[in-house]
Amino acid sequence: MNAPIPEHDPAQVDVDPYSLPLEAIDVANPHLFAADRHWPWFQRLRDEAPVHYCADSAFGPYWSVTRYDDIMQVDTSHEIFSSEPAITIRDAEDDFPLPMFIAMDRPRHDEQRGTVSPAVGVKALAGFEPIIRERTIDVLESLPVGETFNWVDRVSIELTTRMLATLFDFPFEERRKLTHWSDVAVATPGMGLIDSEDERRAHMLDCLVYFQGLWEERASAPEKNDFISMLAHGESTRDMPAEEYLGNLLLLIVGGNDTTRSTMSASVLCLHDNPDEFAKLTADQSLIPAMVSETIRWQTPLAHMRRRAKVDTELGGQTIRAGDKVVMWYVSGNRDERMFDDPGAFRIERENVRKHIAFGFGIHRCMGNRLAELQLRILWEEILARFERIEVVGPPVRTPSVFVKGYTELPVRVVPKG
Repeated sequence: MNAPIPEHDPAQVDVDPYSLPLEAIDVANPHLFAADRHWPWFQRLRDEAPVHYCADSAFGPYWSVTRYDDIMQVDTSHEIFSSEPAITIRDAEDDFPLPMFIAMDRPRHDEQRGTVSPAVGVKALAGFEPIIRERTIDVLESLPVGETFNWVDRVSIELTTRMLATLFDFPFEERRKLTHWSDVAVATPGMGLIDSEDERRAHMLDCLVYFQGLWEERASAPEKNDFISMLAHGESTRDMPAEEYLGNLLLLIVGGNDTTRSTMSASVLCLHDNPDEFAKLTADQSLIPAMVSETIRWQTPLAHMRRRAKVDTELGGQTIRAGDKVVMWYVSGNRDERMFDDPGAFRIERENVRKHIAFGFGIHRCMGNRLAELQLRILWEEILARFERIEVVGPPVRTPSVFVKGYTELPVRVVPKG
């Protein structure tokens, strides 16, 4: 049976969260994120109800965990909080479950993650660096100087999709299919792109059919260092059912696409809005890795992860019952004043910048975090080598989602050196 399309109130973006009783607070509204109006809602929860129960939302009842330390406790207490059956606040359709290793507990999680993790491991990164640099130069040098264009599409999506195609050994000329499937997988029905869960399912089945053909090719050939070949040959994955294959594909596609591309766009926006920080960067390019980390913290490209309480437990003075849905709001933890000084500010010399939790923590920490950082570092090395600055010339259009915190449009003009 299909889950109903959630109904989200667009008028909530104009509501003062401090005008409501605490029990009426519901932060899981994609309109808030699309309008960039979610910050005071999380501020109030961090200050007054850091472990907060919302009894009635479009996604059903859920607990919000909004402070850094509490999020860390949930993320590392695997014996108390389960990742099954899903990692997003949105429930899966009963008749279309998509198991994936990030939404599994030990030992299955470790077995399946271990099968594909070498594709983005330390040895693989050394081989990727020259490829990433070559492609980054190619994309940057093709940009129209003196014209306004959408940075999200021309640079962020293009670079991340090229990398995804490499990781999957996907037909390069058809790589934008990966972008489409990634966008559809996390889209909010009725807010652009898709209108229903049935429409999402149709696109996801198209994705499965395409990748089943690739699976058959890789299974009949010697194993290579790409995701599909590793899954097809892995002892714990080669016999997985179709829905589990699709679930893991979507995990790897979204994980390798939305997060990096969102941060690529955010870095341009942050450095445009903070010219003093940009001046520091141009004066000392050794600050690029710190700038990358600060952008990841500031943006937090995946706003939340969800857990399910296995047993009755206490957190932040609240009693959480077995079976309750618990949402770790990384987007709030990365702005927690108890952890980060002046967290709303963008500071590339922030002392504890590597302490951000945008990649999660514990056994589910983002598998491709080093690859994401590598792509961002190379991007800014090559930007600074050829551009005086990148001017944001219009307001960004943000993704209408409570999960993927990103952008669909960022109008810019590039100013070349000299």
